[in-house]
Parts: sequence; C-alpha cells; structure tokens
Amino acid sequence: MDLSLATIAEVALALALALSLLAAGLAVAAGRQRDALRLTAARNAVLAVAVLVSLAFAILFHAFIVSDFSLSYVAQNSNLSLPMVFKIAGVWGAHEGSLLMWAWFLAMVSAAAVVLHWREAPLSMPWVIATLGVIEAGFLALVVLFSNPFARLLPVPADGRDLNPLLQDLALAFHPPMLYLGYVGFSIPFAFAMAALVRQHVGGEWVTAVRRWTLFSWLALTTGIVFGGYWAYYELGWGGWWAWDPVENASFMPWLTGTALMHSMMAQERRGMFRLWNMFLVIATFLLTLLGAFLVRSGVLTSVHSFAADPARGAYLLAFLGLAMVAGFGLLLWRAETLESDAEVESPLSREAGLLANNVLLVVGMLIVMAGTLAPLAVEVLTGARISVAAPYFNRVMVPLFLVLLVLMALGPALPWRAMPADRFLRQFRPAFAAAGLGLAAALALGVRDPVTLAAVAAATMAGAATLADLARSVAARRRVAGSGWGAALLRSLIEGRRRTGGLIVHLAIVVMAIGMIGSGLFQQARTLHMAPGQATRIAGYTLTLRGIDTVEGPNWTAREARFSVSREGRVLAVMTPQVRFHPGREMSTTKIAIRSELAGDLYIFFGGEEEGAVVAQIYWNPLVGWVRGGWLLLVAGALMALSEPRALRRRRAAAVSQGVPAE
Repeated sequence: MDLSLATIAEVALALALALSLLAAGLAVAAGRQRDALRLTAARNAVLAVAVLVSLAFAILFHAFIVSDFSLSYVAQNSNLSLPMVFKIAGVWGAHEGSLLMWAWFLAMVSAAAVVLHWREAPLSMPWVIATLGVIEAGFLALVVLFSNPFARLLPVPADGRDLNPLLQDLALAFHPPMLYLGYVGFSIPFAFAMAALVRQHVGGEWVTAVRRWTLFSWLALTTGIVFGGYWAYYELGWGGWWAWDPVENASFMPWLTGTALMHSMMAQERRGMFRLWNMFLVIATFLLTLLGAFLVRSGVLTSVHSFAADPARGAYLLAFLGLAMVAGFGLLLWRAETLESDAEVESPLSREAGLLANNVLLVVGMLIVMAGTLAPLAVEVLTGARISVAAPYFNRVMVPLFLVLLVLMALGPALPWRAMPADRFLRQFRPAFAAAGLGLAAALALGVRDPVTLAAVAAATMAGAATLADLARSVAARRRVAGSGWGAALLRSLIEGRRRTGGLIVHLAIVVMAIGMIGSGLFQQARTLHMAPGQATRIAGYTLTLRGIDTVEGPNWTAREARFSVSREGRVLAVMTPQVRFHPGREMSTTKIAIRSELAGDLYIFFGGEEEGAVVAQIYWNPLVGWVRGGWLLLVAGALMALSEPRALRRRRAAAVSQGVPAE
C-alpha cells in the first residue's frame, strides 16, 4: 500500500489517543469549575476522536479490499483468492483489527451519546465525557502500543496467508461486530452512572437517560451471542448450539447482569428503589465486558474463539480492568450513603419483589458461570495442575436456575406495584397454572419421566400462557378505554404502548427460544456410524443412504464431500452433502456440516473423515432447534418496538421521574 496511508492511519490513532486524554482532562476541569467553554472543547475533542478513528478504520478496510499485503495484518488474514465478503470480515478477523473495531465502535457511541444528551444533561456531561474519554484512551493505547494493525511487512509477499478457515463464514462476519457493539454500548450507562455518583444526584434521571442505551446494548449483545452460537452449531460439529465454551461464557456473564440491570432500572424509574442494585449492576456489567476482552485476548483461555496469546496485551488488559474496578466500585462505596431507596418491598406478590428476585437469580447465575470459567485458571496458577469445567457442571446448576427465571418471567410483568391480594393473584394466574398442568400431562403422556425435563416443559408452557394472557389483557384494557374494536385496540397497543408491548414480545420470544433449547437439548437423537456407499441408517423417521464420496473445489479450498439421500416412506426429500475441506493457504482442514431444517427440527450430519472407503459420520436429530433462531427474530422485533417509543412520551416520563429531583 502507499506507505503514506498507513502513516496517516497511525498518526490519526495517535492523535485520537491524545485527544481522548485531552477530552477527559478538559471535562474534569469543566465539571469542577462550571466552565462551559472547556466543556464545549471537550465535546469537540470527543467528536474529533470519532472522526480520526473512523479514518484509521476506513484505511484498514481499504487495505483488505485491495489485498494490499504490505501490511502484516492484511497478509496474515487475507489472500487473493479469498471471496470479497470474507476479505471484509478479515478486517476484524484477528486481534489487531477487531480491537481497532472495538475502539471505533466506542468512539462512535461516545460521540452519539454526547450529541444526543448534550442539552438534556449539561451538569452530568462533564463527567460523562471524562469517563468515556478515559475508556477510549485505554483502548486506543492498547492499539497504538501493543496491537498496531498498520505494521509494515518487508519484503511484500505476492499473496497472503488467508483468513482462518473457521472464520470464513457469514455468521462470523456479523458475530464479532454485534458482540463488540453490545460490549461498548454498556460504556454509556456506566459513564452516566459515574456522573451520577460524582454529582451525588442518584435519582431516576440518570436511569431515564440510559434506559434505551441499555436495551440497545443488550439487543446487540444478544444478537452477537445468537450469531456465535449458530456459527458453532453448523461450523464446529458440536451437534448443538451452546457448549459452555470459556469464551462463550465470557460474553454470557455481562449478558446476565445486563439483563438484570434492564429490569431493575424500572423500579428506580417508577418508585425510586434499587438504587444501590442498579449502580452495582451497571458497574459490574461494564467490568465484565473488560473481563471478556482480557480472557479472549490474553491467551489465558484455550478456545476456538480466542485470539493468540500475548503476555504484554494480557498484562495491560488486566491492569486496565483492575483500575476500572477500583474506580467504579471505589466510587460506589464512597457514595453508598446517597443510594438509599425511597421505598421498600411491601409484599412478595408485587412487581418490586419479582424484580428483586430476578436480580438475585441473574447475579447468582453470573457468579456460577464465572466460577466455572475462572476456576481452571486459578487452579493452574496455584498448583500448576490443569483441570476443565465442562458442560455437565453448568447444566446441572444453571438449568434449574433458568427454569425459576422462566416462572418469574411469567409472573412478574402482570404483578402490580406495591402489592397484589392473594385471591386476585390466584384468579389472574389460574390459566397459566392450568397451561403448565396441561404441558406436564402432555409430556407424561409422551413418556417423559426425567424431573428436569418435566419441570422445563411446565415452566415454558406457564411462561408462554402468562405472557399471551398479559398481552391480551393489555389490548382488552385499551379496547374498553377507547370503546373500539379489537383490531383498533391491538393497533393502539402496538403504537402507543410500544415499550410495554415490546417488552412482552421479548418475553414471548424468550419462551419460544426456551422451547427450542428444551427440545434440542433434552430430546436430541444421535448416531455415530461407519458407512460405506450404498449403506443406509434411520433416525427420527428418516432414512439416510450414503450415495457416494466426491472431490469438489472452491475458490480457496478443496474438499471431500459425502452425498446422503434423505427419504421418508420411500420418497426422497433431499440430498445432504457434508464436507471436509482443506485450505492450502493455512494448511488447515475444516468441516462443513449439512443441515436440513424444518419446523419440527434439524437433521444434522457431521462428516468426520474416511476410513478404508467408508465415511465416519455423526448424525443428529435436533428437535425444535429452529425455534431458537425464530425466537431471536421475535426478540429483535420486540426490542426494536420498545426502542421506538415516541420522544414525547419519553419526555413526559422523564419529567415525572425527575419531579422533586434537582434539575440538570
């Protein structure tokens, strides 16, 4: 590449680092002295950082598009025969580029937050900018000092090494960006929380300001996790979509606390409760995103998802995490006396009680996942022994906890604030309890006897019935008030009640995903076979016949491909062609799973290689696994509906929340 472009990118990143520190310093001075000019200068510095980091990211993007191997990072993660979509994915396919993307996302959301909240939060803005400036500087320093994606390579090779074949997949083109967007999005609630603690204005106004940021970040993180799970499902041959891999767990921990935060903030908005909880959750969620960065990028974990080991990067990230932990929790302890709630939980049959139980269970779940993920590291450091904590541990302790959360999800949204009489509770939830009983009876009739499976079926049917009943009550109430028909009432619920209706749709989506998890996790059928051409096997009512083994070629790989015909009752339904691919650029073999999806489940074939003219195949029937993907689509729709709440309604709610609180 033209060396001037690489130099421009490096200078842009160095200037962005300096301006991030300058923005933080100016913002602190503006906050202490109420200096509007310095605050404006700090804001402009934040915007300039966004422009500079965008410039550097665009230059790296251009280098991959034109296959310019004068940059070591491009040469290591692309080649001339790589399809264009994967050249683009190569920009964030390894440590240096993905870290630059992280810094770019952070710069962009920081600029967006400053612009969007500039007028409505002028007294909080200095401390918001200071916090975001320090975080951005931390990541830019890591890029500039330890992870430069613009390092030169001499002599320039004629071709590159190729992108890691495991990452040459469309789901992986979207998985890292969505995951990082979720991670960096939680920096905005953290910054506003720090500003509230510094100013000792810890009422509902900071919660109102960041509620939509929290939902946006949670949605992005959820989408990133779903894409990653789907990639593992059809790329790695696990037979399932979640394996409690340590790096999967690293993204799951902030998801758990972020979910708790998203719900807990409602109590502070409505009744001035759980202030300490909310501060703890927002700080913990942000710190867990940093912990995830450390685990993935330091090399302390062995995983198909992690980057290469680098002690310097690991030490830097660990120090950054430590400083953030001291600053966040230190400030929380310093201001703890200001965080008393305005009210208390008055009854176990109340929405507050449900939200509190939700907080406790999700945090306990996070601690369980953290213990299982970090325990092997601790044992190795202390004793030198290597141990692993596998899926049976997580399933044994997490599945019952999730079932309790499903029951809470069924009850919580329909419970009123303060208290609900016991007779009304029983009357209102009688249909949901009946649905749970019917689901349990159906499972028993089908021969299910495992207690955990029976409990899962009952919890899922109860949650689904309760959520649908809650949606129906909401529409009926609008019909009574407006005196309109059911169609008009439903339309009003979707338009005027977007926040609540969207939330209930998200809950319904979780139920749909839970059904998919229960079906695929507890009712999976599996066969491991050696099959010669012409041989057949049966699974879940299908007959699979191996018709042959062929050699096929792709743009940057060759493969051995097994051809299976799939039939039922003598009628051929499909031909499935799993592959074992060889990528000469990386001298690496990968597998391509063959999947046939339908509403009832997925037929799934993993081609494990050849032995004496026969194929080694693992064949699975994964019931209802497509419901996980369908539930995610429903979840996205519900979350976007909640995010689209009209500005006028948000302002009215913010005014109600801030009543009696010192104005911004």
